[in-house]
Amino acid sequence: MANYYTDNSELKFHLNHPLMEKIVRLKERNFLFRKEFSFAPIDYEDAIDNYSLILEIVGEICGDIIAPNAESIDNEGPHISNGHVVYANGTKENIKALNQAGLMGMSLPYKYGGLNFAIVPYIMAADIVSRADAGFVNIWGLQDCAETINEFASEEQKERFLPRVSAGETMAMDLTEPDAGSDLQAVQLRATWDEDKKTWFLNGVKRFITNGDGEIALVLARSEPGTKDGRGLSMFIYDKHKGGVTVRRIEHKMGIIGSPTCELVFKDAPAELVGSRKMGLIKYVMALMNGARLGIAAQSVGIGEAAYREALNYAKERMQFGKSIINFPAIYEMLSVMKAKLDASRTLLYETARFVDIYKTYQHISEERQLEKNEREEMKQYQHLADIYTPLAKGMSSEFANQLAYDAVQIHGGSGFMKDYPVERIYRDARITSIYEGTTQLQVVAAIRGVTTGAYLNQIRVYEECEVSPQMEYLKRSLIILTDDYDRAVNKVTSAGDNEFIDFHARRLVEMAGHIIMGYLLLLDSNREELFLRSAKNYIAFARVQVKAHAEFIDASELNDLHTYKYDLQETVI
Repeated sequence: MANYYTDNSELKFHLNHPLMEKIVRLKERNFLFRKEFSFAPIDYEDAIDNYSLILEIVGEICGDIIAPNAESIDNEGPHISNGHVVYANGTKENIKALNQAGLMGMSLPYKYGGLNFAIVPYIMAADIVSRADAGFVNIWGLQDCAETINEFASEEQKERFLPRVSAGETMAMDLTEPDAGSDLQAVQLRATWDEDKKTWFLNGVKRFITNGDGEIALVLARSEPGTKDGRGLSMFIYDKHKGGVTVRRIEHKMGIIGSPTCELVFKDAPAELVGSRKMGLIKYVMALMNGARLGIAAQSVGIGEAAYREALNYAKERMQFGKSIINFPAIYEMLSVMKAKLDASRTLLYETARFVDIYKTYQHISEERQLEKNEREEMKQYQHLADIYTPLAKGMSSEFANQLAYDAVQIHGGSGFMKDYPVERIYRDARITSIYEGTTQLQVVAAIRGVTTGAYLNQIRVYEECEVSPQMEYLKRSLIILTDDYDRAVNKVTSAGDNEFIDFHARRLVEMAGHIIMGYLLLLDSNREELFLRSAKNYIAFARVQVKAHAEFIDASELNDLHTYKYDLQETVI
């Protein structure tokens, strides 16, 4: 029997990070929940044991059911019947297994039937499920939408909808439209208030909606007639059981085929307003998207794990010229860099999840009582870190997932191009991660603020202050030198005083910050556990090349270069 949690010691390592004790104490209200819920943990060790036990169940289901079903689901896919989605048979089996294990509503409070999980172990479960089947995690993982209901809906709405999620009902977030992809301000689906029936009705079309036929959906719609921007948009809860929405088509996709991506037609679909009117995009969707982006980062890490393991196993077994190909430098170098990128992605993912955990929990506590001054300051600090780390984690990990999938196919050679091996599916599944929930280019737009305000540099300096063992000092020295290169590059770009020049170099600057941060995180991981030392060495060597290359390009770049690029592009088009 395979278990995708117990066979991965890196997961257990991150579950026991020193900051987890603070997170658990906050999440469990210093273990006072035990007075109200007999199954709540009595102390930190009890909570971690419970997390680990649940993750072991997730790992077992993934190893024994979800992963074996992945190929058949990829071949069969979902279909439409009478205007609604019918999942592939393997998907139905997966959902049944996870529901029977009580693995929906994992992060929801106890009072709504949830497990009250912190974000870290919930994201860990998403990491594990993604390794088993990246398409299926898009169905199971959308339970994360319930967090938006828990955060912004009325208590009466929470009491009606959240227990249903905990009981196993699936969710969707209906944002995108045919003419409103990344530009959600252009959303035109209409929300109209009916005074006689005392309800809102939705009319219009949504496109590219993941698991679009889920039982409960969060829908972004235009509630203010005559408006054309984000200020006219509100958020609504749609209940599938009340009707009014049909699935017009399921998109025929390159990858994640088991996850139905739907075009939906709303025709007088009854819905409920969430929170305040006009705040749909400005407030609620931003919170929803940040949660989704963290989920895609976890999906990317899970895909990277699957790709690396398939490549490693194949390289050990494949014989050429009288020996297994893992013994050839070209192959073992690829595998070493793959492992370093995987470990770097995972450590950035869980650092981000810890930041989100602390500020989100303080946010919920503030609804129960007034926060102390130091608590308010901590919430603000961790919210700021979560805001700049989330696009960084999504952008870097999704790009690495694509690179790992590419290299896994390459190591398989011609066999990797055939459907006989899982890497062919993994390669197709990986591609979407750097596109949906905001392309890598949009993550850079969100992350560049961390560069220009000095927020990334400030956090890098925090890592720099951490002590490491004497034998790792040379690695730290390498990162300090790279930080100086980064600082000079930022000053060169920002001192030009031109926003287009900043945008032109934004991805280079964000990637430089990302490489240095991931290098530091791996170094600090190695200081706690020697298991990560090889990856730290390999990643810092890789980062040195990347950061130096970007620094040299920026150093040689001038503002006038922008006109050259524009001219060349125009000439090419002509």
